Amino acid sequence: MIEALKQKLTDEAEKLRFELNVTLPNEIRKAVELGDLRENSEYKAALERQQFVQARLGQLTKRLSKLSSIDESQIATDAVGMGSKVTVEDTQSKERERYHMIFGDAEDFDEGQVTMSSPIGRALLGKKIGELVLLKLPTITRKLKVVALVTIHDEPI
Repeated sequence: MIEALKQKLTDEAEKLRFELNVTLPNEIRKAVELGDLRENSEYKAALERQQFVQARLGQLTKRLSKLSSIDESQIATDAVGMGSKVTVEDTQSKERERYHMIFGDAEDFDEGQVTMSSPIGRALLGKKIGELVLLKLPTITRKLKVVALVTIHDEPI
């Protein structure tokens, strides 16, 4: 899971580096050739895109650095941690919900994914099968019981 995420981010970073170093300089050069830069929308758009790409590259670099520092052997094999898929049951309604714990600053969420820094993520972190979880929400406090757990170590490679 971590390696796949690293690869995805590395691929995106490579595309952005190409755009920053090849595509955008060409667009800026062409816009400059058109003349008056004060009213040149192509020039302004290229500069804005260049700023965006630089900012996004900074974010990706920071995120890749964080991912590289994660040691999978330090993630619990019998408790909720990064990459875990956990099923909980509400003790009152008996409804079951399934959550997939993902990295803290993920941008693309699939249904059921929660970050470890979210309220539900913090409440579930470190819990084992059979343990009760108190999820304090603004209007109520929910009691959830961990009924199933698949850790990052149990996932097929």
